[in-house]
Amino acid sequence: MVEVIVDSAQVIACHETVNGSYQLPSDFRGKVGHAYQLRFTLSDGTRYLSTQQVMADVPPITKINARFNPTSLSAQQLKGYTAAHDLFIDSQDPADQHNYYRWEWKLWERQYWCHSCRQGVYSIYKVLPNVYRARDYFVTGTQLYEDCFIPPVGKAGEEAPEVPKEDWIYDYGCRTPCWQIIYGNDIVLFDDQFTNGRPLLQQRVAQIPFYDPGPGLVDVRQFSLTADAYRYYRLFQEQTQHTGGLADHPPTALGGNVYQIDQPQVRAVGYFSASAVSLVHYWLDRKDTKGLSYGASTPVSPPQPGDTLGPKGTYGTSSDGLFYALNARQPMAEPSPPYLGDRQKAKVRLWPNTDRPPLAPCRQSDSQTPFKPQGWQE
Repeated sequence: MVEVIVDSAQVIACHETVNGSYQLPSDFRGKVGHAYQLRFTLSDGTRYLSTQQVMADVPPITKINARFNPTSLSAQQLKGYTAAHDLFIDSQDPADQHNYYRWEWKLWERQYWCHSCRQGVYSIYKVLPNVYRARDYFVTGTQLYEDCFIPPVGKAGEEAPEVPKEDWIYDYGCRTPCWQIIYGNDIVLFDDQFTNGRPLLQQRVAQIPFYDPGPGLVDVRQFSLTADAYRYYRLFQEQTQHTGGLADHPPTALGGNVYQIDQPQVRAVGYFSASAVSLVHYWLDRKDTKGLSYGASTPVSPPQPGDTLGPKGTYGTSSDGLFYALNARQPMAEPSPPYLGDRQKAKVRLWPNTDRPPLAPCRQSDSQTPFKPQGWQE
């Protein structure tokens, strides 16, 4: 059970969307100046509570721009690949208070591959048990399935097809428009101790890797932090992003502001904070890029017998940059029928086969969506 307590009086229950991920009601809105606490109970009955966090206001982002930088990223981030777009913002820092800032980014890119099956094939309809055709095909019915069919290796019976023991994976294109959602992991902070009341000009807040030559949409969020939250994130930043030097601080236990109710000295790792948000949608057209994208930095596999036209280029013969950037391999399509001559056969074959290989639906998740994001340009 997960709850948010407002001003020590109102309790707002959160609902679980997927395992371990909770969401507040869609009509809930935080308000500047109000106090919030997180409270949750584990499956063993252990209860945790955060300290109160008063929601602070945050000034708006007034301008945003991007510049291509071939040496932006650390060489350790993407196996030595360093090209990215640096994003810069302008904002007016208030003069009447000490402010602490944090920035986050989220990237949407068009995705053309929606499902992968290891040691199986994608099936729109449920495969009928113990029904086979010509000792070569598993037979599907009419009940919707929409998932990978993965039969056990070997032969399930005299009339059954033989399933090879080897390891393989097939990738399936998207049935409808689909967008991949990629999150920035770097902790980007700022303390206005020496610039209080002055404009924040060309403050770098994001580094968007050059995954693919296609355009993308970037959401940049500007948050305010309390002094305690800033210190926590600063220590976390030092331990995770600035490691390896002689001047680095030795790692310490990062106990945040969430504690066990029955034993307050027991602290959870993590920090609950509340902030107003300034959000900007930025269209990253990538027209100023030079050189190869990260997704094109691997050799393309040579053509294979049975390669067929896919949703973005040709299966097995052209690189899909975003797919490689996310999976560190090229997409591999299920070979299409007819399986004649030197054409490659699928490892597992389904009947009827007139729609092979099928396209897969774009499923809504934290990393993928079939809904066009606000600000996307066609």
